[in-house]
Amino acid sequence: MDTIGTFRGARRGSASGRILILTARAAWLAQLVSAILLRLDAILEKRRSRLALLELNDDQLKDIGISRADACREAARPFWN
Repeated sequence: MDTIGTFRGARRGSASGRILILTARAAWLAQLVSAILLRLDAILEKRRSRLALLELNDDQLKDIGISRADACREAARPFWN
């Protein structure tokens, strides 16, 4: 038992244990950044499509079943909605 206890104690502070912890944290941080960037991309795409409605003429809006007032209202919505 003394040998096992000594071995385990030596591994707790080992460099490989610290590297595994740092690697896990780096992976978690990379996933978080990736999720944030994907969400930001979705928000910006929604904003671009709302502004594109304002560039359509009345006949094009009528084709997709939206009035000019609806297009203006949609374009005025905040990006988080």
